[in-house]
Amino acid sequence: MRMARVVGAAALGLSLAASPAVPRTLAAGTGLSAYQGAWVLEGRDCGTVYSSAGKGAAFKKPLDIFAPAFIIAGKRLRTPLAMCSIKALRPAGDRNLLVLDCANSVAAQEVRVHLSPQPNGALKRYYHAEDPTGIDYRRC
Repeated sequence: MRMARVVGAAALGLSLAASPAVPRTLAAGTGLSAYQGAWVLEGRDCGTVYSSAGKGAAFKKPLDIFAPAFIIAGKRLRTPLAMCSIKALRPAGDRNLLVLDCANSVAAQEVRVHLSPQPNGALKRYYHAEDPTGIDYRRC
């Protein structure tokens, strides 16, 4: 099970984070508009990770399984190796907690991710609830 957790975390490119329960939960479909699209770690070139796939982006073949990138479309979050269903979006101060139900070829598990849309259009991901800095992703 430890290996599944490591592979899941690496494949997601998103950190697992424990957080206290937040009383107000938004339906997964509402509030997700700011998160829609293909995202890549700030400083990375979108062209090295994504290719055009008609109406949206797709991961370039061959897959870079460790690419710090993900695609959010509707209530789904995809990484190069995992598919997640967004179960809930919960406000957590100036951030949002996304509760994901993720699966890859090794395991399935619940994943919690702290995100915050930024005024410049970027998206900040935090490693845990107390992370003061986070890292920036930009929309491709």
